[in-house]
Amino acid sequence: MQDNLNKKYMRLAVNAARKNLKTFHGGPFGACIVKDGKVLAVAANSVLCHDATCHAEVNAIRIASKKIKGFDLSGATVYSTTEPCPMCFSALHWARVEAIVYGTSINDAARAGFNELKITNKTLKTLGKIKTKITAGVLLAECKELFKDWANSPCPPTY
Repeated sequence: MQDNLNKKYMRLAVNAARKNLKTFHGGPFGACIVKDGKVLAVAANSVLCHDATCHAEVNAIRIASKKIKGFDLSGATVYSTTEPCPMCFSALHWARVEAIVYGTSINDAARAGFNELKITNKTLKTLGKIKTKITAGVLLAECKELFKDWANSPCPPTY
């Protein structure tokens, strides 16, 4: 059952990333925040709109926080097409997100040419002694395909 829900919500993140590929706003990254079975936010990366902090997860936190009129996303799960970077992981921690579900890893993103700090969520969880649940590899093939589509797009910027 949980596997089906993970795929359902991850597909929303994948679709946001796929749509974003047509805009050149920020690359092949999408995120979805769900709490109590309700989608609070779906967002894509928009760093190319002149703000390096506009990763998909941060954009989704901003949307969800506005919707709930607060920062506390306790009990929420974030679905991200790629393992959240250290900045996003920290933002998710401060927002009190309960679980992170992702497709491709930070290392996959680095191999695709993105400027990633190779510090995994597992390492951050251990160092921070936090209880965030982490599930990796959901819809992995679809998430990897986003990198290929980005590389084959008419003018993908380099990071």
